[in-house]
Amino acid sequence: MYLLGIDVGTSSIKVAVVDVRTQKSVATAQYPEQETEIKSVKPGWAEQSPLDWWQNTQQAILKLCATNLFDPKEIKAIGIAYQMHGLVVVDKDQDVLRDSIIWCDSRAVVLGEKAFDSIGHEKALKNLLNSPGNFTASKLAWIKENEPEIYQNIDKIMLPGDFIAMKLTGEITTSISALSEGIFWDFQKDELSKDVMEYYGLNDNFIPTVKALFSSHGKLKTDVAELLGLTAEIPISYKSGDQPNNALSLNVLKPGEVAATAGTSGVIYGVSDSLTYDKQSRINTFAHVTYSQEKKNTGVLLCINGTGSMYRWAKHNFAPKSSYPELNNLATKSPIGSKGLKVLPFGNGAERILNNKYTGAQILGIDLNIHHQSDIFRAVQEGIAFSFRYGLDIMRENGMKPKVIRAGRANLFLSDVFAQTFVDVTGVPVELYENDGSVGAALGAGIGAEIFKTAEEAFTQHEVIKTLIPKHAEAYEPIYQEWKEILEKQLISE
Repeated sequence: MYLLGIDVGTSSIKVAVVDVRTQKSVATAQYPEQETEIKSVKPGWAEQSPLDWWQNTQQAILKLCATNLFDPKEIKAIGIAYQMHGLVVVDKDQDVLRDSIIWCDSRAVVLGEKAFDSIGHEKALKNLLNSPGNFTASKLAWIKENEPEIYQNIDKIMLPGDFIAMKLTGEITTSISALSEGIFWDFQKDELSKDVMEYYGLNDNFIPTVKALFSSHGKLKTDVAELLGLTAEIPISYKSGDQPNNALSLNVLKPGEVAATAGTSGVIYGVSDSLTYDKQSRINTFAHVTYSQEKKNTGVLLCINGTGSMYRWAKHNFAPKSSYPELNNLATKSPIGSKGLKVLPFGNGAERILNNKYTGAQILGIDLNIHHQSDIFRAVQEGIAFSFRYGLDIMRENGMKPKVIRAGRANLFLSDVFAQTFVDVTGVPVELYENDGSVGAALGAGIGAEIFKTAEEAFTQHEVIKTLIPKHAEAYEPIYQEWKEILEKQLISE
């Protein structure tokens, strides 16, 4: 018996088939091989085509089935993880009305700030656990204000994973967790936020049917099943944003447990049993996958837009013919501190941890006589690790004090320089696991379809492959403080 997981990422679609018995992946695939373009018509804007996501999802699944490592007819449930906060709008025929305004788009920041002021900071934070910011609700308000001809044709709004589920099943659903990440949810009243909907003048009918996150969100249509070589009527039994899903895939389910990821964006995600919030909304609180009216488990999320995106930019511009493993090895040739080179990796939209300011990415202190490629790539990785420390200190201010952080051995955590710098500069040990968003989505599907009796049962084979402990904390502390001083001077000048 198998489970299929789909991870709708910013860079590509990843899919995996997991054996229920071993809880391990038996086959994986990715499509496309090259990173998907982010359309940026104006500075700070970021869009992608939902129809491209759907085409890439089909190709990824067909590529997966072509491995012949499993019987596609034995897949019993499908789970979906997806890039958070994106907005997809469709008409009554389920046709897409415009490209998706995705997570790192900054155009709605001003609208969100006005909503925050109008609703009232204290009330918004208490009820929404966040400022409306440039999250999904504010993106929808931007369409209403700037594209009225599109707005008047909207039948339903959804997040990226909801859209893929719609294409698979023909049904449109959402969950409390999804609504909370769009800043549509009132945590005090456990209902759709009247404050947000009424302030923006949004139509309640735009919101899809709300279902439990671990439940059937529709069944695979016959024509889609035939196209993909799967069995019709199998359920899509799990949908989650990529960061709650990453936490699930690392078995971070209980209050006090913390996960991290360093992909296109960088995230530290801790589970809490209280409705906590940051007074400046620099970190954000959403309903975790285990949230219920009885157990209000929330996910406290620190997000840095410019992590993997910064590393990708450096690769494409300084060493386009080199692979990431080659660049990771190159970074080891430079000493701690990168000979004084400093990188601010904040060039992928407004950063929440910087109070929604946009500083742009910067490389500082270049000495033409001493700096080489190795210094550049180490400085990029150190700058990203420093941004994690900066954000983690904000989480610590708000009571989240992790004793250990779990992460998948993937993306930047494949780099020995980045992984060790992360541990050294944060002072927190890291446990590395073999995990993947698509594998997590598959296991989530098993929980939602009740193939696993409990969430805990889905992770009985979960094992640490490596533990990293601080080794150079004293050496890094003054270097980090220098970096922090540079950043704060930039913020003052903004």
